[in-house]
Amino acid sequence: MASGSMAGRLYLAMIGMALALVGGFFCWLMWRSYDRAHHMRAWPEVSCVVLYSGVEERRIDPNSAPEFRFAIQYGYEWQSKPYTSTHWTWRESPWSSKPQDAEANVAKYPVGGTFTCHVNPDDPSFAILKTDSQAPLYSIWFPALFVVGGLGIAAGALMGGRRTVPRR
Repeated sequence: MASGSMAGRLYLAMIGMALALVGGFFCWLMWRSYDRAHHMRAWPEVSCVVLYSGVEERRIDPNSAPEFRFAIQYGYEWQSKPYTSTHWTWRESPWSSKPQDAEANVAKYPVGGTFTCHVNPDDPSFAILKTDSQAPLYSIWFPALFVVGGLGIAAGALMGGRRTVPRR
């Protein structure tokens, strides 16, 4: 590519920058997930009592298969005020085609059971039973490869016209 046209080098540089931008976007998403999980673990823990534990069912349209998810409501006290929450995790429970997944959580969190929940000190009406995983930090290296590789491709393409090839 040392003797390539300027248009070819610019095209390759744009491809490299696009790779770097996509990798950077995924790095940011993974960092955000890790940071949220990290902060959740610092939220104060309080005792909570399960008020409702069951399986919700929905159908997107009449011809689709049913989907199921675990639904919970629990009560807790924060700074002498009573609150209730329906959040199992940050995003609540995922929908699934397998009712046994939701039923397993119903068995794990029976009505009347006492558990530890994490209360958001900035918004005490928001509490969770299960904190998110910090695993995105362990995998952030993969999209970072796209950032480094994309920047390398762009730099190589833009610097390619300046190389000199030794003559024999």
